[in-house]
Amino acid sequence: MATVAGVGFSTNRNPREAGREAALKALEQKGIGVPDFVFVFASVGYDQQLLIQTIRGATGRAPLAGCSGEGIITQRVALETNFCVCVMTIKSDELHFLGTHVTHIAHESDYGGERLAAEIRPWLGADTIGCFLFIDGLIFDFDPFKASLERCLPGGNELRLFGGLAADNWVSRRTYQYHDDEVFSEGISCVHMSGSGRIACGINHGCVPIGTKHVITRSKGNVIYEIDGIPVLELLKDYVEGDWESQWNKISLNLCLGFRAPESIKEEYGDLVVRYMMGKDDRQGCVMIQSDVRAGTELWIVRRDKELIRNGLVAISDRIKQQTGNRQPKFVMQFECMGRGKVVFREQEKNDLITTLQQRIGQDVPWIGFYTYGEIGPVSRYNCLHNFTAVVTAVY
Repeated sequence: MATVAGVGFSTNRNPREAGREAALKALEQKGIGVPDFVFVFASVGYDQQLLIQTIRGATGRAPLAGCSGEGIITQRVALETNFCVCVMTIKSDELHFLGTHVTHIAHESDYGGERLAAEIRPWLGADTIGCFLFIDGLIFDFDPFKASLERCLPGGNELRLFGGLAADNWVSRRTYQYHDDEVFSEGISCVHMSGSGRIACGINHGCVPIGTKHVITRSKGNVIYEIDGIPVLELLKDYVEGDWESQWNKISLNLCLGFRAPESIKEEYGDLVVRYMMGKDDRQGCVMIQSDVRAGTELWIVRRDKELIRNGLVAISDRIKQQTGNRQPKFVMQFECMGRGKVVFREQEKNDLITTLQQRIGQDVPWIGFYTYGEIGPVSRYNCLHNFTAVVTAVY
């Protein structure tokens, strides 16, 4: 049997109908029967509990993991609507999946890193391939989480992490994570994958700096208070036109912060690491990002570039094909920043780009993904968080 995967999706507004349709399509494609594992990504218009309950029932109550997103991605489909769900069902005698979760991570200084390490430590072995993580994107700080997780695991940074930060539809109010029957927020859904397989990964952000170099002059953890001695929100006025205070969502999706990439990843990744400004405090004039930063750090204001995004997707496919050789992937998971979808490209243009990427990697490969509030993928053996980025993982 080896590995068989099927994918289905639905845009039905009824959560029962949508969940059942997506699940049955995934099962019918390959005649899978009762799957070994199920991945689910959905937008937040649905009653999330009812949706997951329906999918669990339709898939024989197989173990399940996933999260909410700003939209979904499957073969030849890239949807950004309030009502869309995609399901991947997997049956395999060579790959093994174990799921777990932690909740209430916003109340911990390490955002659940130590607790997650305790959960997955017994599973780690020579046949471990990696972990997929689906994490609340509204409250997460990657650096303390990563440091704690790696400190508490044997081999630490040898465990490769892939995944995305759960999203909602631009409202930044509440995201959802899924583990079996449970639907929760402020948590992590984790899947450990082991067996006889590998993961090829391609990553690209497609952003360019604008204006001059700046320096952070006051910060704490993942909060930046001042740049060049000026409150951050004051400095951003130089980069926007009109009433920027009433257009924060638009501004934060068009402008982000670029930091010098560490030497350890620069050759593979490029000169800048991009960070999305996930929140702000008008009273203090500060912004929050999803990793820690110190005073004295240099940065640039950056924006997306359409041509770089197009070229970057070609580079992703080339990198994955280089790693897989002539072997066709068993399945692909794509974690795409919501700032690289409909806010940049027309609908047809966006779908053409996704379709071209899929054709270059494998036209008939089972493919599932979602539009995220942040992407996770290793660069040069270092686990990294990314923003305004595509992370494409091919299991082969």
